[in-house]
Amino acid sequence: MQIYLGTKTYGKLEEMRLYQKPFKIKNMNPFIHTSKTPEALADAFAKQLIQWVNESNENSFHLALSGGKTPSLLFTLLAEKYASQLNWSKIHFWWGDERMVPPADPESNFGVVNKLLFSKIGILPVQIHRVKGESDPIVKIKEYSTEIQKFIPTINGWPTFDLIMLGMGDDGHTASIFPNQIQLMKSDKITAIAVHPESGQKRITLTGEVLNHAKRVAFLVSGTSKSRIFNEIITGSDNASAYPASHIHPIGELHWFVDEECAGK
Repeated sequence: MQIYLGTKTYGKLEEMRLYQKPFKIKNMNPFIHTSKTPEALADAFAKQLIQWVNESNENSFHLALSGGKTPSLLFTLLAEKYASQLNWSKIHFWWGDERMVPPADPESNFGVVNKLLFSKIGILPVQIHRVKGESDPIVKIKEYSTEIQKFIPTINGWPTFDLIMLGMGDDGHTASIFPNQIQLMKSDKITAIAVHPESGQKRITLTGEVLNHAKRVAFLVSGTSKSRIFNEIITGSDNASAYPASHIHPIGELHWFVDEECAGK
């Protein structure tokens, strides 16, 4: 079928299949959604998220969130504009990565979502599965892995999120898998401790196998600083394999939501 994004056509992609048990979709081409501004990008993703959640036939929808400026725009939109359009009671919230800081710290991914979204709508504590960044990371990666295994269905022994949101750094990292720790893409663990290559800050991240066993993965990326790497990944350049974000090939659908600056338009 033809995929139309705005007034532009981005080529032919194989026919999408609705996932049902047993779940079988693999190696589809990425869907690229281009918006004029970061705000328009967040709005486009919000509408798509509403559709995915409301169309799901499962009792629970397991959503892993990401940090960053564009997701912050999204959380505000969901609370202020779209709160009445989502069945919040079925969503379980997880995180693709978290900094080892207290929840009140401005760098806490959970703290941002709690401030912009959870505090504005009725979300039960049992629906929130945060990484406790204020505690010992060695203890907390085990706790987080155990909780994931308890709640999330598996395929091939790996937890299968309904949707994982990801960002991409200026160095091509995603979640907290950095280029100098790219081996975490093939880790046999569900979670791992990552270290920021410049600040030395410790983080807990989902590993590559978990990211790639999701039913859907959606990147939200904006700004000119991401343009070169984004285009290298999309075009499959020789340099792309150095970027962790280029290794995201989920068993389900891969979506890139980008603004025009990132897309290079």
